[in-house]
Amino acid sequence: MKIPAKYKIKSVRAYSENLELTRPYTIAYQTFDSVENIFLELQTEAGIIGVGAGSPAEFVTGESMASAKASLSTIADFLIGADLRRMDAIITRLHELYPNNPTAKAAADIALHDAYGKTLDIPLVDLWGRVHLCLPTSITIGIKSIEESVEEAKEYMDLGFKVLKLKTGKTVEEDVAIFSKIRETVGKSIKIRVDANQGYGVTETKAFYQQTKKLGLELMEQPMHYDDVKLMKKLPPSIRKICMADENLKSNQHALTLAQKPLHFGLYNIKLMKCGGIMAGRQIAAIADLADIGLMWGCMDESIISITAALHAAYASPATKYIDLDGSFDLAKDVVEGGFILEDGMMRIGEGAGLGVVKS
Repeated sequence: MKIPAKYKIKSVRAYSENLELTRPYTIAYQTFDSVENIFLELQTEAGIIGVGAGSPAEFVTGESMASAKASLSTIADFLIGADLRRMDAIITRLHELYPNNPTAKAAADIALHDAYGKTLDIPLVDLWGRVHLCLPTSITIGIKSIEESVEEAKEYMDLGFKVLKLKTGKTVEEDVAIFSKIRETVGKSIKIRVDANQGYGVTETKAFYQQTKKLGLELMEQPMHYDDVKLMKKLPPSIRKICMADENLKSNQHALTLAQKPLHFGLYNIKLMKCGGIMAGRQIAAIADLADIGLMWGCMDESIISITAALHAAYASPATKYIDLDGSFDLAKDVVEGGFILEDGMMRIGEGAGLGVVKS
């Protein structure tokens, strides 16, 4: 059967860009001052263009930049001549063919969704049913000195942000001191969550929680190494309830396993770069919703393209409680603009079909 021109993919372009950061940052692993993203641009015979992006991070996704580029190149060839109406089947096949390349799959998945939304002339979120209109995003403070952390917290508060995410994972004593000083500086109205990036053990997690719970600790991302997930059961339920699976959550199968009672984590952090795109992210969200597990949608240093894709998926899920989608804020340049609107730390989806992004 002939594929109508508006649904048939005519051409695909895969490329990469090195995007410099305006503010270098440090986590438990290393310091970053730039980030390389991969991009996929597809065009239908009717002239509709869909764009996708990925941000490989080997320490999180297990995928090197070289591997991501190579996979994206072959994915591009695979997509030529495909029918957008079979998007879910195409993405399912990509997951089978490229099990170890989540960011390459994510770039293709996002481009397909963008093109499909544009073809139907509807924002992606409205394809699934919009649940949320606007939520506050957290903004991240990397591992720094007390003085630098406090100055950055003050800067973000002055810009209108209501939620701070503090990277921790050096020593509990240092981490608590920084948390305490930031709380003293910003007052009680600003929420503070932390991301230990697997930097703690059981004893350290308990100690940090005990010393910060009265200071308004909102939640704690991935306190212990993902290989030590069983150690989470050694934490009391009161701590596990506010702990969030991140590196332990890379697929819908992980989501199912972690949803077994009693829960290892009370919260999930979905990152499109870990799970392989919008379709997989929405599958994890559905599992979380059924298991009564709250969601945060997170990111790495990413283009507006993939940040916006995560925002569309997040706002279509009833389980979404938090967003942490600040990954494009510190980019000195990007390949697109638009997508979302940021006002006083609140993010809402912009106008336009598909992702609503336009080339810079």
